[in-house]
Amino acid sequence: MQSNPHHEPLITRREALLRGGAGFGALALSYLLGDDPDLGAAAPPAAEKKATHHPATAKSVIFLFMEGGPSHLDTFDPKPKLNELAGKPLPPSFGEVITSMGEGRAPLLGSKRKWKQHGQSGLWVSDWLPHIAECADDLAVIRSCWADGINHSAGVCQMNTGSILAGRPSLGAWVSYGLGTVNHNLPAFVVLQDNNSQVVNGPRNWGAGFMPAGYQGTRIRGDSEPIPNLHSPQGVTEAQQQGKLDLINQLNRQHAQSRPLQTELDARIASYELAFRMQAEAPEAIDLAQETEATKQLYGMDDKETAGFGRNCLLARRLIERGVRFVQLYHGAGSKWDAHTKIESNHGQLCRASDKPIAGLLKDLKQRGLLEDTLVIWGGEFGRTPMSEKGDGRDHNPTGFTMWVAGGGVQGGQVIGATDDLGLRAVEDRLHIHDLHATFLHLLGIDNMKLVYRYKGRPERPTLNEGEAYRKITAG
Repeated sequence: MQSNPHHEPLITRREALLRGGAGFGALALSYLLGDDPDLGAAAPPAAEKKATHHPATAKSVIFLFMEGGPSHLDTFDPKPKLNELAGKPLPPSFGEVITSMGEGRAPLLGSKRKWKQHGQSGLWVSDWLPHIAECADDLAVIRSCWADGINHSAGVCQMNTGSILAGRPSLGAWVSYGLGTVNHNLPAFVVLQDNNSQVVNGPRNWGAGFMPAGYQGTRIRGDSEPIPNLHSPQGVTEAQQQGKLDLINQLNRQHAQSRPLQTELDARIASYELAFRMQAEAPEAIDLAQETEATKQLYGMDDKETAGFGRNCLLARRLIERGVRFVQLYHGAGSKWDAHTKIESNHGQLCRASDKPIAGLLKDLKQRGLLEDTLVIWGGEFGRTPMSEKGDGRDHNPTGFTMWVAGGGVQGGQVIGATDDLGLRAVEDRLHIHDLHATFLHLLGIDNMKLVYRYKGRPERPTLNEGEAYRKITAG
């Protein structure tokens, strides 16, 4: 054995051949892949803005997720027939119904809401949402959504990833992969919750699935310390922090050289680098003290009931302004919208807490000229049944429910599709979650069938190789 005067780490001949072979193979592979968007990458670049498949009308997304399943029958889809038949069983003509709690033949529950047409478009909105009603002419209300998940786990998973089964990338991850990031000092995909309860399925809702972990969402908390450990310890200079980061990265990269398939390590390295860059820009981005009192009041931050979600909505606007591509806000985290009983008090409180902040967000985006290219999405994992549960609640309903979108090139003041006379099933212009995701991606300039990530040799697409964009939704 030869001496090693410089104390360099020794490797065996087998390791040398393995590393050399892998290295030369990577050189050839990198040349073959080039910038082919169909073939993926080991890890996302720190900052890259990618070309779209066609001209985009939206540049960014704010997804307002009402977790638990809000009732379309009491918010945006009035059904007079439901009140006429209240207390009676579902007519046999509606066929067999499968519900999560097995009460498909329970008596029908009428809606106690008062309905009114709003704006020049005459859009119907219930009295639970008076502030959002003021933005009626900006909304495209989709009354014909349907999904496959009958329980929360499957429903939330599908609304976020397109599949009722775990393991696929989230919509935000696909957007980050397809479009890249604009601001390399902030995450491309950010998640905010209105409380500390666990969202059903947890972080996998904003995960990257089989794609590199760097495309996953970054959760920012809504409390006094939105990003934990963002600030350097007292007495540590920027130079010292940079030196520590350089050493950590050196050790991590040395460890990663022999583990090229572990993208989580690449993501961890990228996260350290991003965290250091965020120390310069993120504090300013999340500093709401810069906002005027009038703006804070617009979001309801002067009222205890609306302050929490109002703060998150305002944070979303500030993040979008600074180049964050996709922001998802969970309201009612922990399935709070799941009104199997006492829907009046449940939905009443949740609507009051979210109505003014959401309307404030729409108005603020519009007056700043940001609504034109920011797509705002509202909805949950499914709707609620016209049949009652426990006398004063509603069960899960994935066969027909409502979502709405605004901005990002969407033609406001319109209603798309319809459910049947009782709001049980989508019957006109039915849009499955795959169609909805295809539509959202289309507005961002992405063709859902052309955006491909190859996983184990298989071409994977964001809508599971199906789904068609509903192009009538645009203003053009």
